[in-house]
Amino acid sequence: MTKHISLPLTEAAIADLKAGDSVLLSGTILTGRDAAHKRLYELIEKGEPLPVDIRGELIYYVGPAPAKPGYTVGPAGPTSSYRMDKYTPALLDRGLKGMIGKGARSREVIDAMVRNRCVYFAAIGGAAALIAKSIKAEEILCYEDLGTEAVRRYTVEEFPCIVAIDSQGNNVYESEPLKYRS
Repeated sequence: MTKHISLPLTEAAIADLKAGDSVLLSGTILTGRDAAHKRLYELIEKGEPLPVDIRGELIYYVGPAPAKPGYTVGPAGPTSSYRMDKYTPALLDRGLKGMIGKGARSREVIDAMVRNRCVYFAAIGGAAALIAKSIKAEEILCYEDLGTEAVRRYTVEEFPCIVAIDSQGNNVYESEPLKYRS
């Protein structure tokens, strides 16, 4: 059964999500990749305010391709999440409630997720054009000089993903391979 989640994420919605759940997200999400995460992290390290309020937000690790006429964005598939792992615990501790990407996360990220009751969704790599159809609007919030890696706000409708790691630390990247071992 697919769960339909309205954003922003609530504590109750996060608590109800379990690793392996199929989810369709609707509402607004932030975007950002390596370069933007590095800049945000450096501000946190200096004790300076962030240019965007991340409290209660969900961030999608994406750098979309240019949009064709009539489309909001071009293909917008997830990037490998491990590249943000160095920066993620600090962002979670500052109020970020979830992430969307692809691939496994480090122990430090999972510990920070459990500590802050957060969730990590996996989007399907290779489905960039399909995912782009769920993005209905975009707005650049900061770091425009980073081009496709700028921090944006997307308005999404039925954005498809699965819960890869839930707020209790249950992790499909650990549990699912065990089902196929002899």
